[in-house]
Amino acid sequence: MEIKITTQQILNVLQVLSWIIFIGLCIEAGGVIFNACYVLFYNPAGVYHYADGSTLAALLNYSQSQYIVQVTLMAIVGVLRALMFYLIVKVLYEKKLDMAKPFNTSMNRFMSNMAYLCLGIALFSAWGAGCVTELVAKGVLMPTVEVLNLGGADVWLFMSITLFIIVQIFKRGMELQQENDLTI
Repeated sequence: MEIKITTQQILNVLQVLSWIIFIGLCIEAGGVIFNACYVLFYNPAGVYHYADGSTLAALLNYSQSQYIVQVTLMAIVGVLRALMFYLIVKVLYEKKLDMAKPFNTSMNRFMSNMAYLCLGIALFSAWGAGCVTELVAKGVLMPTVEVLNLGGADVWLFMSITLFIIVQIFKRGMELQQENDLTI
């Protein structure tokens, strides 16, 4: 007995997984934003405790402005990651993946947006990680960069460069496809 998995079935599974990841990233980004507002405007003792038991309480006690900068960077990275998966969900939901003509302007725009989002995530993650390193050097007890979801800036940068190259390949593919359409 042979099991055949079609491209459409794979895309359906990827769409479900993308929705799950998107919802999780929205909850994560919303949690960072809500907790920051709650701590700053209502109850400073309500600093969020991470899974490893660490908090940003020492940072808040050290400097409220540094706390705001750090949670802002964490929120920006979280929102950009959620936005990236929103674009993936949107492309899969709207069925813009045309396998007959994959080199089209909507796919090129999608790939370009993904590349820019990855670059933004890389820059803000590196900035946030740099702030954490600086604060730890000053003696502030901080969670690790991975716990704050600011790790992997180099991976995000690598992915953005790769996507920028793929965007250029897509542009050339669109040109060739248009030339082919004109010759027929």
